[in-house]
Amino acid sequence: MEEKSTTGIRSYALDALRGFAILTMILSGSISFGNLPAWMYHAQVPPPLHKFIPSIPGITWVDLVFPFFLFAMGAAFPLALSKKIKDDKVPFNLILQIFKRGLLLCFFAIVIQHIRPNVLSATPDVFTWLIALLGFALLFLIFWRFPDSISKNVGLSLRATGWIGIVLLLALVTYPDGSGFKMSRFDIIIAVLAEVSVFGSLIWLFTRKNWMLRLGIMALVVAIRLSHNSGEGFVKDLAMLQPSGWVVNVHFLKYLLIVLPGTIAGDIIIKMMKTDSQVIIDTFNEYKVNAAFLAVFMVGFIVLSLVTLYNRWVWQGFVGGIALCAASWVLLKDMKGGYYDILKEVFKWGVFWFILGFMLEPFEGGIKKDHSTISYYFLTSGLALFFIIFASIVIDFFRKKSYLGLLIDSGQNPMIAYAGGGNIITPIIGIFGIQTLMNAWFTTPFLGFLRGFLFTLALAYIVKLFTRYKIFWRS
Repeated sequence: MEEKSTTGIRSYALDALRGFAILTMILSGSISFGNLPAWMYHAQVPPPLHKFIPSIPGITWVDLVFPFFLFAMGAAFPLALSKKIKDDKVPFNLILQIFKRGLLLCFFAIVIQHIRPNVLSATPDVFTWLIALLGFALLFLIFWRFPDSISKNVGLSLRATGWIGIVLLLALVTYPDGSGFKMSRFDIIIAVLAEVSVFGSLIWLFTRKNWMLRLGIMALVVAIRLSHNSGEGFVKDLAMLQPSGWVVNVHFLKYLLIVLPGTIAGDIIIKMMKTDSQVIIDTFNEYKVNAAFLAVFMVGFIVLSLVTLYNRWVWQGFVGGIALCAASWVLLKDMKGGYYDILKEVFKWGVFWFILGFMLEPFEGGIKKDHSTISYYFLTSGLALFFIIFASIVIDFFRKKSYLGLLIDSGQNPMIAYAGGGNIITPIIGIFGIQTLMNAWFTTPFLGFLRGFLFTLALAYIVKLFTRYKIFWRS
């Protein structure tokens, strides 16, 4: 039986946002290369050659993947950390846990890049795929949250086996360039997440009662960002001290401009989770038409932004966005009750970041993911909030959690989902010869997309199986 609300349980809408980010990330990396329309790839890496052209403005759906995941991470900090604060005091061991998590994510970033089949070999074979599967199994022992049925001693032994095994594996493997293990070989996405998880968590801890201070810290990040991009100055000189090739990089801190808006959303979501779900039940018939249109409008914000910014219809997108803001508020303002009041608060912040992102769009040559612009951080934060409102309406109001089930399950198990594509599905279809058949059959652009879709769907169901049986990875 489906839960009627996220109230008192967890924010399934936030899980859905995280799952959407993970699965679209997998989809974007598994569709055919070079023969689909340009809006099917990163805007600054267009087909057919996919060479990086930083001067191209605009964003595509692929460019929403990373910021949505960052935003979801930021929103999760208040939910996770607030439970560990006792008597309004931050325990020292909580700060240690934050740094430990950051180090484990750095470790994950390095290891996952070393055990990917396409990194292990330019032409993966059965031996390559078996190494990839072995690497996944060893990571499983390291990150698996062991159930209570496994004794502490057995758990420690399994964990030690994973650590020893992964160290031996990395020490023995040789890569196509003839090198072995290198600290500079890491997954940049996880590396960014590792760094902002530490700084974002600490900032939230010490500004948890003061949004103005948190916004002030964002202003400082903007100032550092602007000074760093200037021709000269001490800020740029200090940034140049950063050694190249490190998994920890001061330049990654710019993504706090997505994570910190996420923490504000997390503070609001905590209040939403404490509201009485009976309000939704009692007002269902009265507000169902409003809620349905509101859900459509929230998706409309995302589609409108992608279409207009990609095609450089910027003022049209801004005007259309303002119209959607007004239409959405007409629907929201008459919805009364604790849950709806908090939904309005989420919407207001979404509108703020959305408008701020559009107002800054002309700056830095137009919105871009790479090199990321300030408008990109703020606009995508607004779009992430609109997605959360959409998912909240589907899950909480209409009680259709199953409609977003695959997203939610993947969002609750993001590390397995992230590693599963390259280290479960790719090795399996390679070992059984399915990859060769797919390369022979899926030759047209449409079939190339279909191949990526089926690959992503298979991963989603594998992760769903892990989640259903309470098998989670946690850093």
